[in-house]
Amino acid sequence: MLHKQLRVGVLFGGRSSEHEVSLASARNVMEALRKAGHEVVPIGITPQGHWLTTGDPLALLTGEAVPAKELPGNRAAVTVNGQDGSAEAWALLPQARQDAPLPMIDVIFPVLHGPHGEDGTVQGLLELANLPYVGSGVLGSAVSMDKAVAKQLFAQAGILQTPFTVVMRKNWQREPTTIINTLEAQFSYPVFVKPANLGSSVGVSKARTREELVAALDLACRYDRKLLVEAAVPNAREIEVSVLGNDDIMVSVPGEIVPGREFYDYEAKYLDNSSQLLIPATLTPALTAQVQQMARQAYQVADCAGLARIDFLLDDGDKTLYLNEINTMPGFTRISMYPKLWEASGLSYPELVNRLLELALERHEDRLQNSTTREA
Repeated sequence: MLHKQLRVGVLFGGRSSEHEVSLASARNVMEALRKAGHEVVPIGITPQGHWLTTGDPLALLTGEAVPAKELPGNRAAVTVNGQDGSAEAWALLPQARQDAPLPMIDVIFPVLHGPHGEDGTVQGLLELANLPYVGSGVLGSAVSMDKAVAKQLFAQAGILQTPFTVVMRKNWQREPTTIINTLEAQFSYPVFVKPANLGSSVGVSKARTREELVAALDLACRYDRKLLVEAAVPNAREIEVSVLGNDDIMVSVPGEIVPGREFYDYEAKYLDNSSQLLIPATLTPALTAQVQQMARQAYQVADCAGLARIDFLLDDGDKTLYLNEINTMPGFTRISMYPKLWEASGLSYPELVNRLLELALERHEDRLQNSTTREA
């Protein structure tokens, strides 16, 4: 366990439809880090991509504080193609320059959900800056964010999933009738449609008819160029586990989500209180072991590190278990499934964030063993 105080840069917000979820997660993470004795350096990212490093970035992003017209130290330091862009991030990373506005940081905790944060982009920036950070690396983050690529890898590894296909936005916009006819020949209703690169069930729809399928594809097109269409699982139960570790992997007890709506969409997750989290899930010992074994395999196939929440669908009729998806930076509020599953497994919230810092430093030390020069 960590026995020293660390200066932890917490990244939150971001250019994503999951911006608000990130703010809620970051508030809890920062509170837990402080309780564990660490110094927190908050770094907020606006929906437009501006990096906020002075004052109280969380208060500014949540509207609890009113920003001045000009934000000294909070404006974009770099302009790309005439627009403020996240290229400013490089100048704000303290290890990248001597006159940085932030104190030197020991480790970054990127509490960012969705694109431009959970997809390998920020991870690549931190790799270039040679900064330790919590969570999966560039490859694991990118693969897990792109559900279509992840599913292809899992299929090659022999991990059972529901039948699926990928539709590109350009093809849907050019040949909607052909696409619909092809999908109806491949699947029976109902089907699920989702953006391939997003989380928190944003843009996800359940389609029971041709009209609903058209609307679902149109909705998903708003969020991504790549769309995923999946067969629905009959009598589906939603089972989730939390995973922790780099090379030595721990898997929590399984939990079950009983949605208050037809499926666990964004509203069910964040806007109403009708859904139930059952921890632990009522599963046989054999099914529990199967969930945990499949989670370990999927975590390794996707080259994940640090943490992930892995979701499954269980056919409550024939008890067939299907891998659904991996989330490399799951929701981190106190009511989120990831920390609650670890609490049920004997690891408190402050202990969990401490362990994540340890894993970040461990992975960074391992990475430093790689030679960057060729020996003659």
